[in-house]
Amino acid sequence: MSLDEIIDDQSVLANVKAQGKKQLLLELAQAMASRVAIDHRVIFETLLTREKLGSTGIGQGIAIPHGKVPTLNRVYGLFARLGTPIDFESVDGQPVDLVFVLLAPDHAGADHLKALAKISRLLRDPVMVQKLRGTESAESLYAILTEPAATASSATAA
Repeated sequence: MSLDEIIDDQSVLANVKAQGKKQLLLELAQAMASRVAIDHRVIFETLLTREKLGSTGIGQGIAIPHGKVPTLNRVYGLFARLGTPIDFESVDGQPVDLVFVLLAPDHAGADHLKALAKISRLLRDPVMVQKLRGTESAESLYAILTEPAATASSATAA
């Protein structure tokens, strides 16, 4: 599964502004809702429920909020680069500025885990993270996330 199967150019947001974690999750849920045709409140509650189990802030300014929504037919993603980092209760205590939301149907156990692993590997690559943080436009962010080198490097690490 490549990233361009999870995100499209409409599911990459640049310079997102939020005052805190809850507000950010609400804004990202609203952005996802239009893409997957599901009420944003369902997505928001799904993400909040997962966060109550433990923060999806994986460290180094990165968070991967995720969850399962029964009515989805496949795995969907949304990437956001924040204009100003926010507290996300991350494992390392660092504020977050790169967020990748991942939603999957209930029946997508293996696909959900593969997508999470792929995104995690990609966002732990210091060169990739530097490129994402150095880019201002959504179009450029999408190009970086879906460039063949990103897909190839994370595929070989699988």
